[in-house]
Amino acid sequence: MSRLNLAILIGGKSTEHEISLRSGRSIIQALNKEKYNVSIIGIDKNGKWFLYESEDFLDHADDNKNICLKPSSNQVYLDTDGINTYLHAKESNKTLCQIDVVFPALHGAYGEDGVVQGLFRSVNVAFVGVDLLASAVGMDKDIAKRLWRDAGIPIAKFVIVTSSNKSEVNYDDLVNELGEVMFVKPANAGSSVGVHKVTNANEFVAAIEDALKYDRKLLVEEAVIGIEVECAILGNSNPKASVIGGIVPTDKFYSYDAKYISTTGAKLMLPVPMEEKFSAYIQETAIKAYTCIGAEGLSRVDFFLKEDNTIILNEINTLPGFTSISMYPKLWEASGVPYSELLDKLINLGIERHQEIKNLKTVW
Repeated sequence: MSRLNLAILIGGKSTEHEISLRSGRSIIQALNKEKYNVSIIGIDKNGKWFLYESEDFLDHADDNKNICLKPSSNQVYLDTDGINTYLHAKESNKTLCQIDVVFPALHGAYGEDGVVQGLFRSVNVAFVGVDLLASAVGMDKDIAKRLWRDAGIPIAKFVIVTSSNKSEVNYDDLVNELGEVMFVKPANAGSSVGVHKVTNANEFVAAIEDALKYDRKLLVEEAVIGIEVECAILGNSNPKASVIGGIVPTDKFYSYDAKYISTTGAKLMLPVPMEEKFSAYIQETAIKAYTCIGAEGLSRVDFFLKEDNTIILNEINTLPGFTSISMYPKLWEASGVPYSELLDKLINLGIERHQEIKNLKTVW
């Protein structure tokens, strides 16, 4: 069997650039090299694409805070002849190789918000993960929560604050509606970037100012008392759910550092000890949330599990982390799907969807 020409995209313009580098490194190390011809494409923080000829593409690879792409002058871009997709050198316009499928190990803005997915669709290439519309919806917590609420899925109460209406927001009114403890978070950012727990008016003002650095639209949510539980979803038309994993932060909440940097920032439970009827309900609800926004390929769905065994849907992550401590691959490993096999499944799902789209009529 001939090898697939696989491009791995890492880095990007988002605040999660460093996490993407670590995810990409883990993916590349775990891939079965007998199945794939791998092209490593690093996207710098300005959005420029560079091709790396070997797996030695990172500086400070084991330093979670200072990890970065090595300097490169081999700038590249994707193009299509209408049938196949190719990687070209920007300076010479020389065709470097054909690309059969792309694995975007990109997190946050420009990676899981539909922007790069639209590019893949425009150059006619198969890609791993959620498609354009579901990526955009899943990234926008406001829009996603409205869809889930209409579908009857329990969510936390929230109020939207924007850069234009922030002066009209009354803190005391929010306390009456949401409670004394609230969370302020950007609507279109991931990995707890810009997220703040607030308990008084001064903290609230500071949180709004900081969160608006990352997005023009914010959610102010009620605090939900419970442990965070997560379910990994895999599949297109017939998605499957993993076992349920749990997270107990050792800090005041599951912060960016706890997720990706600190090895002591949270305690993981894989799986969460619970009655089968409760885990089955969480799995069913996770699949419902996934299909509700039209997701395909993969997602991680996060809930709060309360003491009375009721759940509140927190968010969906349509391109979850793939680092050595990331929950998505760990959940599937706990469900009997090893990392390398999981990558094969994800790549095949992307190709399967691409073939279905190619068979659609585009002209009358």
